[in-house]
Amino acid sequence: MRESVRVMIPEAEVDAMIEEMGQKISRDYEGQELRLICVLKGGVFFACELAKRITIPVSLDFMSVSSYGAGTQSSGVVKIIKDLDDSIEGKNVLVVEDIVDSGRTLNYLLDNLRSRRPKSLALCTMLDKPSRRVVPVKVEYTGFEIPDEFVVGYGLDYAQKYRNLPYIGVIEFSE
Repeated sequence: MRESVRVMIPEAEVDAMIEEMGQKISRDYEGQELRLICVLKGGVFFACELAKRITIPVSLDFMSVSSYGAGTQSSGVVKIIKDLDDSIEGKNVLVVEDIVDSGRTLNYLLDNLRSRRPKSLALCTMLDKPSRRVVPVKVEYTGFEIPDEFVVGYGLDYAQKYRNLPYIGVIEFSE
């Protein structure tokens, strides 16, 4: 089976969305510090670009949480692969994710982080697929709402490939 990628959201549109989101987050947290928690691996491209556009003091930490494996469907089993390096107690925390799909992974992650007593906890995602949601998740900052297609690029992968594409694309399979 061969795979190809069709552009869904061009690089310039992704860049413009990140700039706008960075400005909004900067306004919303004006006069405060913000801890970004990047959800690896997919969120790293988005988190780094977003952090560069936030004008308030920002610190960055990373978590790796997975429910996918090598397929295109969520397995429903959530695992923490890498936990935070530092405490978030009393901090303004913004979780930065590449995509919100079923909501299982983020619901688990947000519940876990709430138990660590941050001052505030919010969710920021580059992409949202609300049609796939099986668990409700509140998303404070959404870049693009997309249809139910398997997307790659800008950190999103298929079997660890295509993360480095500078745009959001749809993976298509053919014989």
